[in-house]
Amino acid sequence: MDLKKIHNVYFIGIGGIGMSALARYFKFIDKNVAGYDKTETPLTQELSELGIEIHYEDHVNSIPEKFTEKDTTLIVYTPAVPSEHSEYQYFLDRGFDVKKRSEVLGLITKDTFCFAVAGTHGKTTTSSILAHLLKETGTPFTAFLGGISEDFNSNFFFRNGLFSGRGR
Repeated sequence: MDLKKIHNVYFIGIGGIGMSALARYFKFIDKNVAGYDKTETPLTQELSELGIEIHYEDHVNSIPEKFTEKDTTLIVYTPAVPSEHSEYQYFLDRGFDVKKRSEVLGLITKDTFCFAVAGTHGKTTTSSILAHLLKETGTPFTAFLGGISEDFNSNFFFRNGLFSGRGR
């Protein structure tokens, strides 16, 4: 999959901590972003304030029309969404590119130098410390964090230098 050909990114479960960081990223690089979540939360409210359209009812009629264009739309879902979810099934039945959050992170980072933190405990803390150190040294980086960092007041951070321009 070539992310440069994707103009629309639709999230099923957009309010999760990892999903919302990806939504912020795609909005930051000028993609059209929208999504579904089960309930409204402070995270979904923040995403809405960024101009991301979110609905809270599992109904295919709630999907904005521009996100029904198969060739230019990526669907990102969280495994927390049940397989019988109507929007999830809608996109699968129509042959959309439907990817798990982890797969999309892999697509984003595949041609970059990447620090990935794995393990059972301390991933968010370790990632936040690493991001803080990179920020303090003036190093260009993008961070997807598993929590809201007090340093960035977000779970996503971008420091210029990694992209040749917005939306590219």
